[in-house]
Amino acid sequence: MATVTFDKATRLYPGSTRPAVDQLDLSVADGEFLVLVGPSGCGKSTSLRMLAGLEEVNEGNIFIGERNVTDVPPKDRDIAMVFQNYALYPHMTVAENMGFALKIAGINKEERATRVLEAARLLDLEPYLSRKPKALSGGQRQRVAMGRAIVRQPQVFLMDEPLSNLDAKLRVQTRTQIASLQRRLGVTTVYVTHDQTEALTMGDRIAVLKDGVLQQVGTPRDLYEAPQNVFVAGFIGSPAMNLFDADVVEGGLKFGTAVAKVDRETLNETKAKKVTIGVRPEDVKVANSGEGLPVEVDVVEELGADGYLYGHTDVDGKRVDIVVRVDGRSHPNAGDKVYITPQPDHIHVFDTESGLRLSKKAVVAG
Repeated sequence: MATVTFDKATRLYPGSTRPAVDQLDLSVADGEFLVLVGPSGCGKSTSLRMLAGLEEVNEGNIFIGERNVTDVPPKDRDIAMVFQNYALYPHMTVAENMGFALKIAGINKEERATRVLEAARLLDLEPYLSRKPKALSGGQRQRVAMGRAIVRQPQVFLMDEPLSNLDAKLRVQTRTQIASLQRRLGVTTVYVTHDQTEALTMGDRIAVLKDGVLQQVGTPRDLYEAPQNVFVAGFIGSPAMNLFDADVVEGGLKFGTAVAKVDRETLNETKAKKVTIGVRPEDVKVANSGEGLPVEVDVVEELGADGYLYGHTDVDGKRVDIVVRVDGRSHPNAGDKVYITPQPDHIHVFDTESGLRLSKKAVVAG
């Protein structure tokens, strides 16, 4: 097993003025499952390909364990990669696909068969070892691709959006299997996805990238409870956090006709008269009357026990869309007017100019 370290690693594509990955500093612990997440074009797949040796590193270094692999060919890095398109050989059986890399490496037939069978048992693929890929479902093909990586017994697994070709139900099932399997094997894993729900449910830690720059790295709970800037706050969580500008007033922040209480220490960090307030959909109280931010209900999504109210309000002459979690059985209806107030111990405050977090945690009233 091994650690992985990006030391100011930078990738600048020829003809481009802005690096695809800019001075990436990131450490992955031995046996850790780290998820790289961000919108399309943020540099997450490029970072993974740099680690794999498939992309040049223009500046900085990459280490696997104590070894500097920046200029080491991919085949000598002791890594195994799982791609989103499976990349299976159609003319080979499942067993031959899983054992092919071992055959190329000169591993004898008996050892190959043993490793393939062990991986097949782990992945529930034993009944399919003699089948060709065309006779398998998408989920089974992805498990074969996983098996091909496992039999190599690498120091590091690299996974590039391996679930994106699966349907929604199968994706949920397979991500649970991958996370469970990784914990059993204890192999250091770097996993790329654009799906923040996948990131939250699978990773020991998550690294969020935007425009090639690392925004924040931490546990799923860290990123959810204390996002370091407006981008992370809006990206992590589904539905996204409600974010809009608010006036600083005596005792806290103006929230419609109410005052959202914010501790003095947070407000002392800025001299600005406006800040950006953030409240997650589940941390909002809804009332039919009273003080608060008036919201016109556009639609309510019923999801069984829970539901989501989607509405809009006006803040300083600008339309702001609002999402609130409500009871799935008893809730306002489209066209209703409601008044919302934030839970006082779950308010996030950001500097409007820089987008950086002002509150040290979800703010407690004081």
